[in-house]
Amino acid sequence: MVEKQFKVIAETGIHARPATVLVQTASKFEADIQLEYKGKKVNLKSIMGVMSLGIGQGAEITISAEGGDEANALQSLEELMKKEGLTA
Repeated sequence: MVEKQFKVIAETGIHARPATVLVQTASKFEADIQLEYKGKKVNLKSIMGVMSLGIGQGAEITISAEGGDEANALQSLEELMKKEGLTA
């Protein structure tokens, strides 16, 4: 299992559009990918799960991946979050 913490810097947090892009990217991988915020974990392949967290600016989140392509999954998600301006 691999995991990494991120700080959300986007003014709007992780709202519908970036959440959709994250879910679509996570869904490309076989690994089980979880997003944790304030002690609550959701499947990062579930748009409803991600939206239910209400992640705002300044939030500390943890993404973890477990499975055959876990390292690639985490790297791709990290690159996507930087490209989308969600994290620094």
